[in-house]
Amino acid sequence: MSWFLLFLAGLFEIAWAVGLKYTEGYTRLWPTVGTVSAMVASVALLGLAMRTLPLGTAYAVWTGIGAVGTVILGIVLFGESAAPMRLACVALIVAGIAGLKLTH
Repeated sequence: MSWFLLFLAGLFEIAWAVGLKYTEGYTRLWPTVGTVSAMVASVALLGLAMRTLPLGTAYAVWTGIGAVGTVILGIVLFGESAAPMRLACVALIVAGIAGLKLTH
């Protein structure tokens, strides 16, 4: 259950990171409300997952999910670069997440 909560926390991290772009510097009300709500949900779920997962593992996986998801959505939604080296670096993050999961 802790891994599921951690995964959900990572999804909410992606949501708030992407949401920041839509707030336009916190000048748009509803994107700001959604972004702040996603921030709270992300940290709350991370805290619940940390009840049974090691701090370092949980935090690294949480930020890794957020980073990978945000890069992917940046490519899809905002036309950011999908250069091979950039994607290779994302693959390294995914490998690190998998490694942490497998060694826990």
